[in-house]
Amino acid sequence: MAGGLIAIAVFLPLWWVFVSSTRPGNTYVENMTPLSWLAFIPWGGDLTNYAGLLSGPFVVGLFNSFLVAGATILFGLIIAVPAAYALATLQFRGRGLIFTFIVIVAMIPFDAIAIPLSALFQGWGLSDSYAGLVLPALANGFAIFVLRQFFLGIPSELMDAAEVDGLGTLGTLWRIVLPLSKPALIGAGMMLFLSQWQAYLWPLLIGTSPERQLAPIALANLSTMFTVDLGQILAGSFVLSVIPMILLLFFQKQYTQSLSTTGLKG
Repeated sequence: MAGGLIAIAVFLPLWWVFVSSTRPGNTYVENMTPLSWLAFIPWGGDLTNYAGLLSGPFVVGLFNSFLVAGATILFGLIIAVPAAYALATLQFRGRGLIFTFIVIVAMIPFDAIAIPLSALFQGWGLSDSYAGLVLPALANGFAIFVLRQFFLGIPSELMDAAEVDGLGTLGTLWRIVLPLSKPALIGAGMMLFLSQWQAYLWPLLIGTSPERQLAPIALANLSTMFTVDLGQILAGSFVLSVIPMILLLFFQKQYTQSLSTTGLKG
């Protein structure tokens, strides 16, 4: 019973956004003051707002968001996997200190360093570029943390046997560890995806042109000084919300499994 009420409480706002996005223009407010049950029924609505949304600049922002998020996942995992593997399996002086430093840095809010970092990127000529959008999200401390904790849970006998067979460190990682680590890779990839999918401040500071704007910036630009089409804004908000939800539902088992292992070993 309690689980059902929680599910309704979580789902109902998203459903209201969808229903309101099917109303033409700003007419959804007619059922809000006073609040009516019609506000939650898609009666008489249509997909005009979605058609207008996907025929304008928003679709370019949506493509850019997928492109930037995909590049972040690819290159972020290329960085995070060997870093986590080294911290989990290799014995070297200062390993614990390095891991502690990574965790502490990951806990610093990005907004606290975004402004000076944007000035640095502009000095490097990386403003208004895909590289400028992707680079700050690559070294994700939480992704390294999740992967390291999962690697620690892999029996050391497997890796020792692989090294005895002559695979070497990189061969063991590629042939033994990674095939067993699909849940952790998916979990880390989802963290990297979400960090970029919801990004707003950094794309705003880096000064992207309309051709390189991400979807949250394109959505915000639907509201101007003279016109505000709340129907399209709600439609865009629903699209941006439902895409990560679909991915989380699709990879729910692996994502939960990756997070459940993070506290097993230190």
